[in-house]
Amino acid sequence: MLRVETVDLFYGASQALRRVSLTAAPDQVTCVLGRNGVGKTSLLRCIAGQLPPRAGRIVWEDEDITSLPAHARAARGIAIVPQGREIFPLLTVEENLQTGFAAVARPLRHVPDEIFELFPVLRDMLQRRGGDLSGGQQQQLAIARALVIRPRLLLLDEPTEGIQPSIIKDLERVIRQLASRGNMAIVLVEQYFDFARRLADAYAVMDRGEIVAAGANADMVEDEIRAHLTV
Repeated sequence: MLRVETVDLFYGASQALRRVSLTAAPDQVTCVLGRNGVGKTSLLRCIAGQLPPRAGRIVWEDEDITSLPAHARAARGIAIVPQGREIFPLLTVEENLQTGFAAVARPLRHVPDEIFELFPVLRDMLQRRGGDLSGGQQQQLAIARALVIRPRLLLLDEPTEGIQPSIIKDLERVIRQLASRGNMAIVLVEQYFDFARRLADAYAVMDRGEIVAAGANADMVEDEIRAHLTV
């Protein structure tokens, strides 16, 4: 279980997160929605250890990890798929996958077969450079790279951005399959309401660095949420 407890985050004098609290449970997808610039990416980066909060705390599997650096959180099974994918364009697909090895023990430094079951296209592209892949293929690679560390918490930052509809359907299938295992909590940042509604077990809506609405899937009122997704 992930617990984000009343977290404040600043960039210099500018406050990005204001007393944000969020929970994410194994076997569930928790969707964080909101328009651009409201703090969604900052929240994920804070959970992943890339940005230190000024106040509040982050608890993962009953351990306070607020002060742990990103690499220590990765070793505890926390993986992030950043917005924009951030794959290495000059490395091959295989080499991109292998960059996840640093976070796992030596006996686990191999690419699980399950990754190619989830993303069959990657098996045939292992020797192609990451920069030569399409946007949808790069997104699949970015998620696959995160899965190499065998995460128990997967943070996904707008995985549908700039992706064609057929690949979005594939990503939806993969996310649903990962959540159904029962041993992984997933936090999904998204602006695409329909995609989020189909996947969300729980949701939180952000506006100006705050959580302004939250609840279970059954509580999602489309008009109210869409009001926070449009400019």
